[in-house]
Amino acid sequence: MSDHEMMEKEEIFSKVLRAGRRTYFFDVRATKAGDYYLTITESKKFTNDDGSFHYKKHKIYLYKEDFAGFTEILNEMTNYIVEEKGEEVISERHQKDYQKSYDSDSSTNNDQKVSAESFTDVSFDDI
Repeated sequence: MSDHEMMEKEEIFSKVLRAGRRTYFFDVRATKAGDYYLTITESKKFTNDDGSFHYKKHKIYLYKEDFAGFTEILNEMTNYIVEEKGEEVISERHQKDYQKSYDSDSSTNNDQKVSAESFTDVSFDDI
């Protein structure tokens, strides 16, 4: 079997989501028993001091028995974030422009609130 045939056999179904410095690869793969499972790979691009690049990758394996639970929680989390904060991205660059009118006390409280909640967020690194 040629390398190309091996590649075709390996990649049953794939999609790519390019998102700035991050790229997400969704790949359907086969178990030894011939069933299918999903891998989600986050690849993040870093620039080295000499201008060259390197990538850091994190991979999640998702099996059929976990699809329903995973999808349910992912939908719940994404809906929660959009309901709480809207779809528009709130960036630190906006903050500096906006917060000139705020006094320093209120921004300190915001920071504490964020750090207290942020440990409950699940990132790719934690899984």
